[in-house]
Amino acid sequence: MVMSYVPNIKTFVRVYDLGSMSAAGRDLRISAAVTSSRIADLERHLGVRLFNRTTRSLSPTEQGELFYKGAIRILDMIEEVEGSIADVTDSPKGTVFVAAPLGLGKKLIAPLVPSFKENYPDVNVRLRLSDRKVDFTAEGLDAAFVLGELKDSEMRVRPVHEFKRVLCASPAYLERQGAPTSPEDLPNHHCLLLRFPGAEEFFWTLQVNGRRQRYDFSSPMESDDGDVLTGWAVDGCGIVSKTRFEVSEQLEDGRLVEVLPDTPPTSIPFSCVFPHKRLQDPKTRLLIDHMIEGCQKQLG
Repeated sequence: MVMSYVPNIKTFVRVYDLGSMSAAGRDLRISAAVTSSRIADLERHLGVRLFNRTTRSLSPTEQGELFYKGAIRILDMIEEVEGSIADVTDSPKGTVFVAAPLGLGKKLIAPLVPSFKENYPDVNVRLRLSDRKVDFTAEGLDAAFVLGELKDSEMRVRPVHEFKRVLCASPAYLERQGAPTSPEDLPNHHCLLLRFPGAEEFFWTLQVNGRRQRYDFSSPMESDDGDVLTGWAVDGCGIVSKTRFEVSEQLEDGRLVEVLPDTPPTSIPFSCVFPHKRLQDPKTRLLIDHMIEGCQKQLG
């Protein structure tokens, strides 16, 4: 019985995710009438109303919220079974679109693509490197590696690593401006900040006496490219917050020096995320598995 309702369940999930019957229909390439009919059929089968509908809006009912959680689990189980069968019967083919942040993408993710292609020559990989916020819908992504806390409940998450971060600056900057002796000195320094689209305030979170402490300040130089910030720091423009992994070479050869080592920035998670709404086909799962395994092997 469940299998016969899979198209209706998939349609329900898309309507829930997109908040619109018409948008879900376009995404699934079915008519608005078919979309509405599938939702109505599902509601009749369950004996409950899944959405509150008006002429201008659509929102899930309490029963719809509950059913969404169960629907995701059902689709995930079907995906797992289909993927297992496909692994045995078919050689994966097609294209996988994946995104990653610039610095970690260059050092960790990009070097893993050639070995993946050796194992799966019929799978094409499209890798987008950017520190901008990921937009799965607009960019048609299958998966993304992201650095930072995740708050999007619509995403499935596979943890990769927890990175330690450091504050660092060039010897020339510290000689010219002096080294900060406490976090309270930071507002008087040139702190180089990564600007995310839509952000109106900037801050660093440091570990002070075992507790997380937020420090707000303005920045004389900002960029949406983390590598640009590192370059500015090396050139003596100010203090930057980076994962220790990203600036390991600069710290080792002395181009950058760690500051405030007793009150470092809080660690930051590195994760692979992909939408619940999109069943993960074998080629995507194989690429994610390969990259996560490769990252963890390199990071220890």
